[in-house]
Amino acid sequence: MGDLFDAVPSSVGGLTPSRCDVAVIGGGPAGATIAALLAERGRDVVMIEKSRHPRFHIGESLLPHNLPLLDRLGVGDEVRRIGLTKFGVEFVSPWHDKPVMFEFADAWDRNFPSAYQVHRSAFDEILFRNAVRRGAHALENTRVTAVEFDDEGAEVTFRGGDGADRMLRTRFVVDASGRDTFLASRFGIKQKNPRHNSAAIYAHFTGAERLSGKAEGNITVFWFEHGWFWFIPLSDGATSIGAVCWPYYMKSRSNSPEAFLFDTIALCPALQQRLRNAKLASPVSATGNYSYRAERNSGHCHLLLGDAFEFIDPVFSSGVYMAMHSAFVGADVVDTCLSRPREADVALQAFDRSIRHGPKAFSWFIYRVTTPALRDLFMNPRNYFRMQEALLSILAGDIFRNTPTGTRLVLFKLLYYLASLRNPLRTVRAWQRRRQIIRDVPSGDAAA
Repeated sequence: MGDLFDAVPSSVGGLTPSRCDVAVIGGGPAGATIAALLAERGRDVVMIEKSRHPRFHIGESLLPHNLPLLDRLGVGDEVRRIGLTKFGVEFVSPWHDKPVMFEFADAWDRNFPSAYQVHRSAFDEILFRNAVRRGAHALENTRVTAVEFDDEGAEVTFRGGDGADRMLRTRFVVDASGRDTFLASRFGIKQKNPRHNSAAIYAHFTGAERLSGKAEGNITVFWFEHGWFWFIPLSDGATSIGAVCWPYYMKSRSNSPEAFLFDTIALCPALQQRLRNAKLASPVSATGNYSYRAERNSGHCHLLLGDAFEFIDPVFSSGVYMAMHSAFVGADVVDTCLSRPREADVALQAFDRSIRHGPKAFSWFIYRVTTPALRDLFMNPRNYFRMQEALLSILAGDIFRNTPTGTRLVLFKLLYYLASLRNPLRTVRAWQRRRQIIRDVPSGDAAA
């Protein structure tokens, strides 16, 4: 693919080598985390980010089990300074009389009582600069355009702000490109999730009415006829508001994104009341075709992390946590592949099990979160056999340890099926509607 260059200027400082041990595509939470971990171990890492930090991103709500990962990276105090403490989640349903609040302190393990709401622009930049401090080379405003694998690794072609194409020789490629799904798209292995289909429209507001006291930083989930809303308060007074909708509703848009978002908010009186004095503080964005998975998450000299492998739905704020967790696991795997190639197959199999476990733990709830039976259980919580504590453990991100929640979650699911049978006509109608919805693919305009 041409001669290797000797060195190119890095936008972060220093020189980027023409060869490295690991090339990381993407400088978000997954990419910055694995770059920091590998650089700490003495690996030559080049992290290539298409944007320039700070940049806007949604997914502002962290989980309690994010915090130990941040501390292990050495950025816990920095994140605490920019974050708004979140002690739980509130659910609001128009089909039920009053809101319900769940607190993380009531989970099985009470040692993780809180998390943070963060501006992703600031949060992602903290992780990105931390990777550079720990020795990773970083390129911003630089887009990877091609990756060619061979027996020794890969050649990565990228294009910087000057428009010139350059190449980097690497022994290993980590795809942390998020929803760009760089490798999965180029390999032709990205697949629409056959069990879920949603789209989102979102923006930031100022002047939104928050909960009072300790609950000020809590996230609120509002159900409405066409899906659900998130309400995420941030430390500077801004609030992230987004509607995750069924595609048929997004395709009904015939006006501007701003007007459509306000029309959608008007369909949820409880949210509209809390935004009665609020003002739009950012452009309105929309994203379609939310749910997908790649057929595989690894191969010869490469890994796919976080959203580059799979994404389902943001309802339980799991995206950043699973991205960072996959990076911690992935760092061990990359190190094994480079240092002890004979053990690579076993390490890659363990990585596959781990990275699939996270979405699987959340998916049962995600697929059913808009069903009447699950709404009823959430809005009328009971702690029979400690089932509520087990559910809160999931909401807190306690899915990779040996916390003894499995039996209780099975009982909760059984309770869900029994609740569904109590109103069979309602359940059948909901199932038929959902079946039609997940076949409905959003038009290109819906995600404009």
